[in-house]
Amino acid sequence: MANWNNLDTLASYQKLEALKGKVNLAEAMTGETGAQRAKTYAVPMAADMSFNYAAKEVDADVLNALKELAEEAQLAEKYEELYNGAVINTGEKRLVLHQLTRGQLGEDVIADGVNKRAFYKEQQDRIAEFAAKVHAGEITNAAGEKFNTVVQIGIGGSDLGPRAMYLALENWAKANDTFKMNAKFISNVDPDDAAGVLATTDVAHAIFVLVSKSGTTLETLTNESFVKDALVKAGLNPADHMIAVTSETSPLAKSDDYLAAFFMDDYIGGRYSSTSAVGGAVLSLAFGPEVFARFLNGAAEEDKLAANKCIFENPDMLDALIGVYERNVQGYGATAVLPYSQALSRFPAHLQQLDMESNGKSVNRFGGEISYVTGPMIFGEPGTNGQHSFYQLLHQGTDIIPMQFVGFKNSQIGSDVDIQGSTSQQKLCANVAAQIVAFACGKKDADPNKTFEGGRPSSIIIGKQLTPEALGALLAHFENKVMFQGFLWNVNSFDQEGVQLGKVLAKKVLAHDTDGALKVYSDLLEI
Repeated sequence: MANWNNLDTLASYQKLEALKGKVNLAEAMTGETGAQRAKTYAVPMAADMSFNYAAKEVDADVLNALKELAEEAQLAEKYEELYNGAVINTGEKRLVLHQLTRGQLGEDVIADGVNKRAFYKEQQDRIAEFAAKVHAGEITNAAGEKFNTVVQIGIGGSDLGPRAMYLALENWAKANDTFKMNAKFISNVDPDDAAGVLATTDVAHAIFVLVSKSGTTLETLTNESFVKDALVKAGLNPADHMIAVTSETSPLAKSDDYLAAFFMDDYIGGRYSSTSAVGGAVLSLAFGPEVFARFLNGAAEEDKLAANKCIFENPDMLDALIGVYERNVQGYGATAVLPYSQALSRFPAHLQQLDMESNGKSVNRFGGEISYVTGPMIFGEPGTNGQHSFYQLLHQGTDIIPMQFVGFKNSQIGSDVDIQGSTSQQKLCANVAAQIVAFACGKKDADPNKTFEGGRPSSIIIGKQLTPEALGALLAHFENKVMFQGFLWNVNSFDQEGVQLGKVLAKKVLAHDTDGALKVYSDLLEI
């Protein structure tokens, strides 16, 4: 049984604190020293990817201290307890089983009298069968016509992850003849969101996926009513156009309002649900169940690497440890996620929720106070657009913000054009290589306005191409990184009490049960 202790009580953390500022990154990344680091400071990932941390402020001493920290904090043992069914979510007294949606690392997990791996696999098989029938025209609209669009209705983790995954594979699927249906997403309770999607959707040939674990999510049910109203006005029966992804105990589970219902449970948090039925239904309909299975395989292979006890063979754990060193020892308050791939345009938004909702905590797993900082602020945009936006602050601002780049050697589509001696993909890759060195090494100039101090740390995940397997591995890498950091900070990464208070007050506003400032703001907004 692993021991759970606050970070600042660990002897190895005290040793790590003594190494603050030890590495001069500009010197370390200059000349032959930098070249050697770039070659050797790398760890293989699944799907032919690699985590390269050469431009981080670490050396042999820091890395050895991080190794000791991983061992003292029992990171590998805690991960093993998690995937073998321990009650890791202490806030809600629940197991944490999202890894089981894509494989089986350890023992069978029996919960509520059910083999949970078998349960998740059964749902995947049911979704695959349903999607195949839709694609074959065996499940159609009332007129016997095939569906050509799938629209997911959900919010938070029911939207951000699946939407990011869809966009990441949309062009790849079209280039590889696996694209089946367009996918769209409705999430915001703002009526302009649903209205805008419906205005560009042929609802007669659309199938809608309602995602709500409890079956009571206010924003999602509101948008469902919006969609049903549009279907009725078009002379259609909503029950012929809707499926549900929910829990077996929710009011949606056995309702006649849906063509089918696919199930998840309380052991998978929304932000960790892209590999469950939450992502499975929309992605299987959009690209085919075979592509979704490949996505799961990539995630499963990365999970296996995350179980390695040696940090130098475990890219997810090493990334997490370096991140804690940056946050707690170096004092950096934010991390920028910078994918040099347009397909990953919404991936930073997903990671923003994954990281900040998981580790944005100020008490430990047992409700006790902690005296150190926890999760950083996460933000980002794809390169090279970001270079013409917020990179100015990253290069010359007063705050040092660590960066996580993602880059691929080849584009998804394959078509390109040679302009001025290089292709677009080569220009893209040239930019990310240049940014890593520019941030690390900087540039001296007689004009202070043109001086770059350097010393801005970054890592990069490099892959051959953004395939379903690579996307699955990338997703699992960050899920596991967040998990390991939560273990180190001794916080519960799997509840989200911070989202609840606003929901409660919003219900009071809608019930006109307000006073004080809440009433004034309600009146100002004419509610």
